[in-house]
Amino acid sequence: MSEIGTIGAVIVSAGRGERAGNAEEGPKQYRKIGGREVLSWTLETFQKHPRIGQIAVVIHPDDQVLFSRAVEKLGSPISLIIVEGGAERQDSALKGLEALSEAGLTHVLIHDGVRPFADSSLIDRVLEGLEEGSKAVLPAVAVADTLKKSTDGNVVEETVPRSDLHAAQTPQGFEFFSILDAHRKAAQQMQTAFTDDSAIAEWVGIPVRIVKGDPENVKLTVARDIELADQKMRSETGRAAALPDVRTGNGYDVHALVAGDSVTLCGIAVPHDKALSGHSDADVALHALTDALLATCGQGDIGDHFPPSDPQWKGADSRIFLRHAADIAAAAGGTITNADVTLICEAPKIGPHRHAMRENLAEILGIEIERCSVKATTNEKIGFVGRREGIAAIATATVVYGTA
Repeated sequence: MSEIGTIGAVIVSAGRGERAGNAEEGPKQYRKIGGREVLSWTLETFQKHPRIGQIAVVIHPDDQVLFSRAVEKLGSPISLIIVEGGAERQDSALKGLEALSEAGLTHVLIHDGVRPFADSSLIDRVLEGLEEGSKAVLPAVAVADTLKKSTDGNVVEETVPRSDLHAAQTPQGFEFFSILDAHRKAAQQMQTAFTDDSAIAEWVGIPVRIVKGDPENVKLTVARDIELADQKMRSETGRAAALPDVRTGNGYDVHALVAGDSVTLCGIAVPHDKALSGHSDADVALHALTDALLATCGQGDIGDHFPPSDPQWKGADSRIFLRHAADIAAAAGGTITNADVTLICEAPKIGPHRHAMRENLAEILGIEIERCSVKATTNEKIGFVGRREGIAAIATATVVYGTA
């Protein structure tokens, strides 16, 4: 039995993931499964393991913002060392090891960031192999499929016996300085063809012990892998039933009153002895609701989409703005379930026009009138509203995402 001291982990997560497709969604380690980024699930397992004392996460230099989002909801019982990766996985693994070289580790686990289903029992089996004296331990699963060899990918040349073949997984465990020295030697000799760390250990003559892997510990490679992982994670966590993606956005707008004969509120022209001043039709209600909808999908505010400096929006009907915001929410997979507007003014009276306003909101948003609310209150003659210098509006929108 070998004594294991301080154990660290290197999580390699600097790849671009081209085979996963949908490049606009970002690298596969930052795609969401079960409502969280793949890398977030992976890190959580290693952070929670009681025997791991230090973690180095190797990321692409362009992914700092994505990484920050992925880990923001994680607890931090273990400090993370963030390392910029290299051109290839092998380079990134070495950089991760170098970052831990002064941490006083005796052993290290090296794991792919896109294997989110590795669990504590798998980690324990790898550590048990190290405790029994092995300098390198590989979790692996016996190959079950019949294997065919074809050089050109079209014609089978031979059937490969599968009886002694195993599919390698991670985390792979090593005596720390043995694997660090092996990686350094491979880099110095420009040996770059290794596809995992146990292969480098084999190359320098370190015996690699196999322990039982886990068929569920799949590496997410193509888009279908991510889809299946999402279904599995949602099923296991109960997220789909327990935590639907319901988002609420708020909006506020105010416009000054000037000389005129009507104000436009919720798209309805209401007779008044004044008018609202603004670049468009100054409909504070629709402007506030537009901002509320945009807030549910992080799309800025009305000024980002319709700058008041742009002459094409002078005198524009604000229904255009609200319809645009609704289209953006729909394109992001959202279904609008409620729209609520509160108008703050001393005059005119809103009650006689409330039903027409609700009908108008329902038509613009494409939802039932019972999902649209319009209310009004005064400001008790306090402030600019109380002095009848302007009208303000507060709006709230509720949108359920993931329903497109």
